[in-house]
Amino acid sequence: MDILALESKRYSTRRFSTKPVSEDNLNRILEAGRLAPTAKNLQPFKILVIRSPEGLKKVDEITPCRYGAPLVLLIGYYSSKAYVYPEEGKHLDSGIEDCSIVFTHMMLEAASLEIQSCWLNRFSPSKAKEVFDLEDDFMPVAMLDIGYEATHAVSPMHEQKKTKEQLFEER
Repeated sequence: MDILALESKRYSTRRFSTKPVSEDNLNRILEAGRLAPTAKNLQPFKILVIRSPEGLKKVDEITPCRYGAPLVLLIGYYSSKAYVYPEEGKHLDSGIEDCSIVFTHMMLEAASLEIQSCWLNRFSPSKAKEVFDLEDDFMPVAMLDIGYEATHAVSPMHEQKKTKEQLFEER
């Protein structure tokens, strides 16, 4: 399948079954993240693989958006290891964009394996740091629910796309 076809087919799942993701498929998804490009290839990110009942309970404490997924990946970055844009000083680093690239690669790899996902950013990073006992220098960015769909339910908003004219501007 070509990438554009995969991207048009993929959507965020909000009803997961309890069927676990195999180790082989999980490793492929994680490898896609490891191979993703980051600024200056610094790879300042870390991913928590959360699938134990205790870990999933902690996820449920910090977000209402697990939707029953049997596997959640939490990504964040170490601010001391991220590329800092020289023009902006300490005010802007590459951490969030690096994490976004990594998660996009993982999300698309999951879709290529016919495994569903939902990108979550509805949680408190400070609460995540507390609940998962994360280092001070670590900034949680997003979570990715991963698993198999319980029922096929594409959001009606999925097909609502703006036109090219609305989104692109040439200068």
